[in-house]
Parts: sequence; structure tokens; C-alpha cells
Amino acid sequence: MAPRKRSGRGISFIFCCFRSSDHPEITYRLRNDSSFALQTMEPALPMPPVEELDVMFTELVDELDLTDKHREAMFALPAEKKWQIYCSKKKDQEENKGATSWPEFYIDQLNSMAARKSLIALEKEDEEERNKTIESLKTALRTKPMRFVTRFIDLDGLSCILNFLKSMDYETAESRIHTSLIGCIKALMNNSLGRAHVLAHSESINVIAQSLSTENIKTKVAVLEIMGAVCLVPGGHKKVLEAMLHYQKYASERTRFQTLINDLDKSTGRYRDEVSLKTAIMSFINAVLSQGAGVESLDFRLHLRYEFLMLGIQPVIDKLREHENSTLDRHLDFFEMLRNEDELEFAKRFELVHIDTKSATQMFELTRKRLTHTEAYPHFMSILHHCLQMPYKRSGNTVQYWLLLDRIVQQIVIQSDKGQDPDATPLENFNIKNVVRMLVNENEVKQWKEQAEKMRKEHSELQQKLEKKERECDAKAQEKEEMMQTLNKMKEKLEKESSEHKQVKQQVADLTAQLHEMSRRAICAAGPGGPPLPPGAPGGPSPSAAPGSLLPPPPPPPPPPGGCPPPPPPPPPPPGGPPPPPGPPPLDGVMPPPGAPLGFALKKKSIPQPTNALKSFNWSKLPENKLAGTVWTDIDDAKVFKILDLEDLERTFSAYQRQQDFFVSSNSRQKEDAIDDTLSSRHKVKELSVIDGRRAQNCNILLSRLKLSNEEIKRAILTMDEQEDLPKDMLEQLLKFVPEKGDIDLLEEHKHELDRMAKADRFLFEMSRINHYQQRLQSLYFKKKFAERVAEVKPKVEAIRAGSKAVLQSSSLQQLLEVVLAFGNYMNKGQRGNAFGFKISSLNKIADTKSSIDKNITLLHYLITIVEKKYPKVLRLHEELRDIPQAAKVNMTELEKEINTLRSGLRAVEAELDFQKSQVQQTGDKFVSVVSQFITLASFSFSDVEDLLAEAKELFSKAVKHFGEDTDKIQPDEFFGIFDQFLQAVTEAKQENENMRRRKEEEERRARMEAQLKEQRERERKARKAKESGEEGGEFDDLVSALRSGEVFDKDLSKLKRNRKRIANQLADSGRERPVTKLNF
Repeated sequence: MAPRKRSGRGISFIFCCFRSSDHPEITYRLRNDSSFALQTMEPALPMPPVEELDVMFTELVDELDLTDKHREAMFALPAEKKWQIYCSKKKDQEENKGATSWPEFYIDQLNSMAARKSLIALEKEDEEERNKTIESLKTALRTKPMRFVTRFIDLDGLSCILNFLKSMDYETAESRIHTSLIGCIKALMNNSLGRAHVLAHSESINVIAQSLSTENIKTKVAVLEIMGAVCLVPGGHKKVLEAMLHYQKYASERTRFQTLINDLDKSTGRYRDEVSLKTAIMSFINAVLSQGAGVESLDFRLHLRYEFLMLGIQPVIDKLREHENSTLDRHLDFFEMLRNEDELEFAKRFELVHIDTKSATQMFELTRKRLTHTEAYPHFMSILHHCLQMPYKRSGNTVQYWLLLDRIVQQIVIQSDKGQDPDATPLENFNIKNVVRMLVNENEVKQWKEQAEKMRKEHSELQQKLEKKERECDAKAQEKEEMMQTLNKMKEKLEKESSEHKQVKQQVADLTAQLHEMSRRAICAAGPGGPPLPPGAPGGPSPSAAPGSLLPPPPPPPPPPGGCPPPPPPPPPPPGGPPPPPGPPPLDGVMPPPGAPLGFALKKKSIPQPTNALKSFNWSKLPENKLAGTVWTDIDDAKVFKILDLEDLERTFSAYQRQQDFFVSSNSRQKEDAIDDTLSSRHKVKELSVIDGRRAQNCNILLSRLKLSNEEIKRAILTMDEQEDLPKDMLEQLLKFVPEKGDIDLLEEHKHELDRMAKADRFLFEMSRINHYQQRLQSLYFKKKFAERVAEVKPKVEAIRAGSKAVLQSSSLQQLLEVVLAFGNYMNKGQRGNAFGFKISSLNKIADTKSSIDKNITLLHYLITIVEKKYPKVLRLHEELRDIPQAAKVNMTELEKEINTLRSGLRAVEAELDFQKSQVQQTGDKFVSVVSQFITLASFSFSDVEDLLAEAKELFSKAVKHFGEDTDKIQPDEFFGIFDQFLQAVTEAKQENENMRRRKEEEERRARMEAQLKEQRERERKARKAKESGEEGGEFDDLVSALRSGEVFDKDLSKLKRNRKRIANQLADSGRERPVTKLNF
């Protein structure tokens, strides 16, 4: 390496203070002239007071980058010596002021040099000038005060150096400029702040590693020294391995350390340079093998060393002994001793002295012996078997399969228990521990699954029973609660009506007394001969009164207020329901066709009857009164019956579902198949099904989900499901399978074959036997859903009621509208201004007005800022209008539709109750008792909802009129939606205002922190040893020097020396293939 240039002025004279324990006199200083004359150093200014001197001296020491030990020594100096040092240093700073004392100068120079990538067009003087500038930067990074380094880092000077390194052409890469740039990075890393900055940079170590591609030996040595020292820094080892992997891709090498082994084996013919390079390579290899995870992990050291051994490092090391260089031999000895120690420790795992890793046979035998008679042995054999099946092509890329297998095994060996990878080469995002955790014993998994399945079934059964009991308890508790609430409300209403009735009764009595008194007075006033009173007048004869009667009868009392009108007639049955029960048939049993004209008669058809029941043909019959004059009068289907093969038709569409496949292959085998079917039908039970196949299938699915027998379903319907066997969703499905008229007729024809009916047919038949089955089912479904529907409707009504009250009573809203009105009148002119009010929809247009200063600020942001400052009570707006969001979701049309549905459903249940009361009750039929109780409670609950709705409508009308809106043109969702949208906009604007305030405060805080940080760095930065000529380096230089000389490995080397004789004896006894290398100490 080139000798370092010495600077004329610096702080080297200071360190004479620290050569001994005493404090020598500082009376001379070094001059940079040819005579090297020593001059007495006298302060030019008088010494200030001690307190002021200590402050000035502290600032000076903070800039000198000294260690803690040297700082203490500096502060222990007498005041006179402190003043001499201070004056000398300040004088040097005054003399060195210039352009080169600022980092901006060097950064500009680096950028201009990087722009001129080629050296071909440069003169030799220009190249020297460029190199001189870079050397000057290196010296400045070593010797300048800390503020220079801090400023260089803040201006991203490191990126400028790295960009220059990345953009260099071949000539520049082979010149001294390349070496000097690496030296600048090394100088920057002498500072703890600079070293942390370099290590934290995303690509600094990668770019440094790229410089290994140069042929310049001094550059390579500098790069290897930096990377070897980085291995010794916490967290640096893995970065170096990643950088070497990056270099492998950059240089298109087969492995990441191939270039190092090639340079280690290459001979340049220049002894000094060759030894320097090979020493740097060996020191780097030893640092890679012994640091990082290799400090503790034998497997990791073996993993990395095997990579070097595969590249042939051992024969190269044997050849390097010929150089007979003590420093190089020291590194070779450390490599040899560490290898021997690791291999001996590894062999102990197999109770051997040595393992020949070059012998595939020995490694296979050791693995086989280790795994024999273990559970892992079958998997080992499977691996070998599948390795034999691995695709292989001499010219193909099948090596990638083996590379994948190799990396998986490597990762299994070196990955830590926490899933951390100390090396960068194995697979990424591949956590061995997680994968192994999933590969548990299959037998245990099977047992666990069986046990879990058994427990799951038991849990399911218990859960079903529990849910059933919970449903029963909930239903009873809910009924009890509703009954108590209803009773309380009825009691209150009864008390209220009783008091009102007493008042009305008293009023009637008073009016009757007044009427009698007036009548008496009128009769007395008339007297004999007086003019008769006109009929109908008070006290006069009534027009309808009998002649001769003196007093009219008292008027009937008026109906009491709040009385109920007479009940309306029962509504017609709902659409789709069955017709009313038919009347008794005529005496002869034959019903004439409805609507048939008198005297019209049809010839009775002679239709052959099938021997067995057939599938039904779902058609729509044409009424007989519409047959006249149609084509149907000319059609005679009796002719067709003579042509058809009715037996085949009967076989094909028989209602009995056979349990075997039926194939008709040819006409010749039809008779045989018919005989076989007849014989088999005698031995197999037939199922009778007369309803549609798809409908029967869906009905079977429903019954399988219900898990109840027909008797249990029938009992549940008759008792109105007292035991909560029928969930609401099942009831809804049951309503889809109500027996239709056609189904009932067909099932009645085959009721004598009940045992042979299919499951769905049997269910429909038994349900059809229940009187008013569909109406009962609908009533039960309505009863179960009533509370849920009321619970859905009531909050909506309450939301409108609460929202209306909120906007009517909110003082914050009124104040806000007042502020907005003021804004509008102030901002608008002409016809748009001078307003006394505005439509509430205008609230959502406030945000449309943007600031002319900042487009991100709107009138709404400004309004909120003003309100927060001037009207803080308005900030309660969200709290006062908390019911608005729910009210904005209510659509009045849909709400009234839901209430009408409840009303019509309640009337239908009442009508069914009246019908059931008129019927004879069957045993176990509890419809009347259960539904009567339900109607009482439900009617009162529904009337409560209706009262709430009327009150809500009235309040809503007041609220709309309160804001000057038209009640006929606006609905609740639209009205409250305006306020809801405005409240959301206010919330967002408040958050944006808060974010803007936080950003502003954060910027101010960051500016204060940066200023404080700069001051703190200058006050608290730890000092380092340095001379202006570079005679004493920084911490990083010390690390590099120790690595170069091998001192960093002294502790391990001394330990290995103690075991050298023992290792040599054991290896000699084992007859290993590679002899122990003679070690030079």
C-alpha cells in the first residue's frame, strides 16, 4: 500500500501528554518546514477565567474524537496547558480554513468524477489530481472534527462513493483511484457513527465486495481487510456472507468463494504483493470460519469449511508453506488447527478418531449404522430410493434438483431452534421447526382423529339436547317476560281508562242534571196558555215522542272515549289457502259439473282401469262447460286405448318404486323381464309413491333434517310446539310442503295401502289428516316469528322518534346553523345573500368551497376550527345527535309495509282462532288455549307499536316543519340522511385538522430534535486516537491491523497449541488419508 501522507498541522502533539503518568510540559510544537525546528508554543491571548476555560476546552475535546481514557487525561491537565492546547488548535483551524474543509466540496468532486467514467481521455496530471482529491477526502475523514464526518453522512456522501465505485470503467477500476475510494470507506468506518452508517446502508458491503473483481492487488487487500474486520463486528458476519453471494452473481462464478481460492493459488511473481494478498485472503477466511455463528456452532463451521474444502483449499495451503512468511504461516496454522480440532470433535459423535469426508462409502456406512433399528431408517431408505429415481441428463439442468436437496439438508443442519438462518445461501422462508412440528406420528394422529370424532359426536348430541332445553327455557322465559310486561301495561292502561271513565261518567251525570233543570224551567216558564215550544227545542216535545208525553226520554250516554269500534267481519282466507270445507254431497253421490248449463249432458267415458296405481300426470283440466264448440267434442280417446299397450304403460309409470335396476334390451325379452318382475315383486316390498319425484326428494331431505317422526311432528303442531321441537327455519320449510288438493285426492285413494307408502307420501297423508293443517302451521310460524318481527320493527320506530327529538332539542345544532348562516350571508352577495335561513341540504355543500390558499382546506375545515375556538359547546353536536345515524337507515315505506304485514298476520291468526273455537276439539289439541293467550299478548304489543309509530310520525312532522321543509316531499331516510352525512363530514374534517396539526407539530419537533441531536453529538461523541499523518488509526484500523497480523486469533491459537500434540497423535493412530500438516510456530 502507498505510504500515508503526513499533514503539516494536527493534534499529534497532544498525545505526548499520555505517554507517561506525569503531565509533561507542552512548550514545543512541530513545524512543517525543512529544518524541523522546534519553537516555544506561547499563547497569543491572555487566559480567560477557569469556568469559561473549562467550557471552551470541553468543546475542543468533543471535536477531537478521543477515547474515554484520553478524555480523562485531557481534563486532568492544568489550566495553563489547557489554554496552550486550545490556542494551538484554534490557530490550526484558522490556518486550514478553505474550500477543502467542507464536505460539500468533496461530494461535488465525487459526483463530477463519477460523471466522467473513463480515464482514457484524461491526462496523467488530471488523474493525479483526481487521486489527490480522493486522498485528501480520506485524510479529512480521519483527521477532521466530528462535525465534518457528521455533515458528510448527512449529505449522503457514502452513496456518492458507492455510486462512483459502481460506475467505474475498467481503467479506473485498475487505477489508484479505486484503492483510494476503498480507503475513504475504511476511514469513514474508523468512526463509530460512520461505521454504523456503512453497516446500515442497504448495499454498501455488496458494492465493496464487487471490488474483488479488480486486478489491483492493493485494492483487493483493502477490500478483504474491510470485510474481514466487518466479520468481527456484531451483525456483520452474515452481511459479509450475503455480500459474497452477491459477488458470485456479479462475477458469474460457480460458488461464492471461488475467486478467493483462485487468487490464493495464483502466482504473480512479485513476492511482497503476493504474500500481502494471500495473507489478507487467509485472514478473511479465518474470520469467516471462526466468527458469527461459528463462535458457538461446530455444525456451522463444518458447513462453511466444507465449502472451502470442495474448492480445493487444502492443497493450496500446503503449497503456501513454501513462502516461509511468519504472518502468513500464523494464519495457515490457525486454519489447520481449527480444522483438526473441529474434525476430532465431529468424529467423537460417531466414536471415531477421524472421518474421511472424501469417502462416500464411509459417510454412507456411518449414516446407515446410526439409523439402523430406528424409526428413521425407513425414511432414510426412502430417500436413497428416490435419489436413484431422480432425473438425470448429462446435458440437462438436473443439477438444480440436487442443489435443492443439498440446500434443504444444509438448512436442516445450520438453522437455529428459533428459525434463524446464520447463512444466506439456504432456502428463504423455510422454517425447519415449523415443518417438523407438522410431521407427527401418523398413528397418533389417527388415534387422535378417532377420539376426536367420538368426542365430537358426543358433544354434538349433548349440544343438541342443551340447545333444545335452552330453546324451551328461552321461550318460556320470554313468554313470561312478555306476559309480565303486557300485564303491567294493561294494568296502567286500565287504571288510566278507569279514571277517564269516572270523569266521563261524572260529566254525563252533570249534563243530565243540567238538562232536567233546564226542562223544568222551560215547563214552568210556559205555563197555561203560553205558546208551545217548537218541536225538538230544549224542553219541547220530541218529534218522535208519543202524544201527551211531557218529558222526552233522556239521551243515550255517549260512548266512552277510547272505546273500541265494533270488530270488523273476518277477512277472506289468504290466497293460496284451501277452499272452505265442502258442503254435504247430494243424495245420489254425483256432483254436477259447476257452471254446466241446464239440460247439457256428456256421454260417460269407458276408461280402462289399471291393475296397480300409476304416477299422476300433472295437467290442468279444461272445464266441461267450455267444451262445446271446441275440438275436444270431436275427439274420442276410446280408440286410442285399443291401440296402446296398456300393460307396458303400466309397467313404465307404476307408482311402486322398485329396488332393482330395470332394463329392456329387446322385444324378445320383454316377456321374460315381465315374468322376472312379477316373481321378484312377490319377495320384495314395494313402496307406493304418487307425488312428484322432485317434491318427494326435497320432502325426504327436510324430514331427515328434522329428525322427528310423523307422530312427533303431528303432536308438535297440535300442541303449538310447546316443547320447542320445531325451529323457525324448519317451520318455514314445512310450509313449502303443505299437501295440495291433488296430493290429498291421490293419497285418499291409496289410504288402504298406508304401510307401503313412501316416507314423503306417508308424511303428507298424515299431515293432511290434521284439521286446517296449513292454517295451523301458518299460525305457529307467525307466533314464533312475532316477537322477532316486533323486535325488528320497534327499534326503527324508536330511531325515528329519537332522531326527531334530537334535532328538535339540540342547542349545538341550532348554534351551528347560526354560524353557517352568518358565513353564507357574509360570503354571498346580491340575491344569494341577505338570507334568513337555508335548506338543510346546504350543510353538505359547505365542503365544496375550497380555500384559495391551500386546496386541501375547505370551508368545513375552517368552520370546525372557528367552532373549536369560539363555540366549544358546539363540539357536543355528535353526542346530541347520536341517534341520527340509526334514524337515517329507516325507510318509512318499508316500515309501514312491515307493520301492515304484522297486522294482516295477526288478523289471520284471530280468524283461525275463531274457526277452531267453533270446531270440536281433539284430544291433545291445544291450539285454542295457546293461541288465545298469544293473541291477548300480541294484540297489546302490536297496539303499543302502532302508538309509537303515530307518535314518531307526529314528532317527525314537527322536526321537518321546524327546519322549514315540506312534510309531503321528504322522508325520514332522506331528512336524517342529510344530518348523518354532515356529521360524517364533520368527523372526517376534524380528523384531517388534527392530522394537519400533528404534522406541523411533528415537523417542529423533528427540527428541534435534529438541532438537539447535533448539539448532543458534538458534546457527547466519544473520542479516538488519531494523528494528522495517520500514524495512529481509529478503532476500525486497530481491528484491521489485529486481523492482518493474526493477533485477533491469539486466544484460540494458544488453546489449539496446547492440544496440538494430542491431536497429532490421535490422527496418526487413525491412519487418516491426509497427513497432518507441519505447523510453524
